[in-house]
Amino acid sequence: MRQVDSLSHTKWECKYHIVFIPKYRRKVLFGRVRRELPTVFHQLARQKESLIEEGHVMPDHVHMMISIPPKYAVSQVVGYIKGKSAIYSARTHSGRHINYVGQHF
Repeated sequence: MRQVDSLSHTKWECKYHIVFIPKYRRKVLFGRVRRELPTVFHQLARQKESLIEEGHVMPDHVHMMISIPPKYAVSQVVGYIKGKSAIYSARTHSGRHINYVGQHF
């Protein structure tokens, strides 16, 4: 049976396939970063009342099936997850910064 979520006056099932790609498709998602990012993504999604149904972190991109409530814009949730995870990786991985839009340094 399909999972249908609800808000106070609506029933909804909004799932999106999201792909993050670092600039020039650089292979920067490996090792400790690759192991820690899924938990960071799940925590950030919960903060926006979203749920990551399925996801894969590859060396040069991230696939994610995410369920986002209709009260949030998809771009708002994805921008939040991308931005906060980049800040987290910059602070915790000895200065190695993963920027999903620009270059890493």
